[in-house]
Amino acid sequence: MSKDITGFFKGKLQEAKTQFERTIDCKHTEFDDLYPYMSEQPQFFWYKRYVAWQELLTVVKLAEEMDINWKQEFQEEQQRFIEKKVLDAKVLDDWYGKKRTEA
Repeated sequence: MSKDITGFFKGKLQEAKTQFERTIDCKHTEFDDLYPYMSEQPQFFWYKRYVAWQELLTVVKLAEEMDINWKQEFQEEQQRFIEKKVLDAKVLDDWYGKKRTEA
């Protein structure tokens, strides 16, 4: 049964990571469907990012409580961002690594 739980959490980690990355890229997410009338508001994009970030942190916290290794799903810099727990401009700028921001 533990393999099923591990697989489940790895899937949830990947979903939360993808959701957060879609907010960084300003792409459509499930959150847009919940609040379609808000998409015109400039602060909506920041709010959407914070919600996705919190979802990612929550899944990571649950994985840790279940002794499931979440770190292998993320690059080292991403792991550090998650461990710090603070979403700031550096996280958004450097989430994909330096190579992407320099391109």
